[in-house]
Amino acid sequence: MKKLLLIFIVLIAGYKFLFNQDSQSLNAAQPSATVRSIDNEDSLISNAYANHKSDIQVSGKGIVIKILPDDNQGSKHQKLVIKLASGQTVLIAHNIDLAPRVSSIRKGDMIQFYGEYEWNEKGGVIHWTHHDPNGSHVAGWLKHNGKTYQ
Repeated sequence: MKKLLLIFIVLIAGYKFLFNQDSQSLNAAQPSATVRSIDNEDSLISNAYANHKSDIQVSGKGIVIKILPDDNQGSKHQKLVIKLASGQTVLIAHNIDLAPRVSSIRKGDMIQFYGEYEWNEKGGVIHWTHHDPNGSHVAGWLKHNGKTYQ
């Protein structure tokens, strides 16, 4: 059953990707190719998960389905499990040593993200949702209720 579900998700993601490509060609005056639509990003994350890919810069949005205790080992991270529009769940690991905590977040809230995807068997992790003090990594962020956490 899990294999059928995974095949279905990959097929839907491929359809969305192809459909977005056609609609993007009609809108040539849109922003550069480095800015992707949220639907396209769900597809990117689904494909990365299906193919066990990591180190992929992604953006998107999801609904918070679980707020986990902070990870206090090494750098402190606020941890949230979110559900994407595709149905896939991912863990957000937001470094609160480098960026402000999203203190007002609640289960059921929508959150937007920009960070790096890392594959794991549970759906993946989005991290680097903060600035890089060394300037060697792309700065990420979280957005909640109109406020950016970086």
